Amino acid sequence: QVQLVESGGGLVQAGDSLRLSCAASGRTFSTYAMGWFRQAPGKEREFVAAIRFSLSGSSITYYADSVKGRFTLSRDNAKNTMYLQMNSLKPEDTAVYYCAAGYGPRYSDLKEYDYWGQGNQVTVSS
Repeated sequence: QVQLVESGGGLVQAGDSLRLSCAASGRTFSTYAMGWFRQAPGKEREFVAAIRFSLSGSSITYYADSVKGRFTLSRDNAKNTMYLQMNSLKPEDTAVYYCAAGYGPRYSDLKEYDYWGQGNQVTVSS
């Protein structure tokens, strides 16, 4: 029902910035939340950031402690595209980043999401 296509990954140096994009298509009108997760080599996929939509049309963003103050999630509703602006990147940010969409209230739980992007490699060198 929903397809997510990611772009914007790459190789950068520590302290640099990068912006990831996630374009959604299909039936997205009922999507309750969208989020970003990442998976480093040998580790489990972890929560990075999410945006939850209220019935009134407003939204709330959430961030993992490890990225607060450095990453910013935004969304262009007209284009059905979500962005993750990543500033002051660190080597520990190196991972495959996935965007996701779901309908449940547990925005930080990857099991709550029904649709996933293909993954986007982000590598930060030091």
